[in-house]
Amino acid sequence: MSLNAEERARTAAELRANLELTGVDAERAGAELGFGGGQLAQVLGVAGADPEDVWLLRDHLEDLVRAAGREPVPYTVLTEEARAAAERWFPLRKAPRRA
Repeated sequence: MSLNAEERARTAAELRANLELTGVDAERAGAELGFGGGQLAQVLGVAGADPEDVWLLRDHLEDLVRAAGREPVPYTVLTEEARAAAERWFPLRKAPRRA
C-alpha cells in the first residue's frame, strides 16, 4: 500500500491533530513506542517512514486521545478498510495500551 503526496500530507495532518488532542508531548508519545526524536519526526511526516511505524503511531495516538476523554480526528486514508489491505502487505504491530 503506497500513498500519494496528497494522502501523505493529509495523513500527516491527521496524525499531528491527534497528537495535539492527546495532551501528551511528542517526545513522550514517541518514547512510548520506542521512537527516537528523528524517527518520530519522520513518522509524523509520513513521507519516507516505515508504513508499520505510521500505523503503530496512528493506533497509539487514538488510544491516547481516548484516554484523555476526547474523540480522535478521523483518518481519511488510514481507515479500517485500509488496515485490512495493509495487513496483506506487512505485519502490523500493536500499540501499547493505556490503562
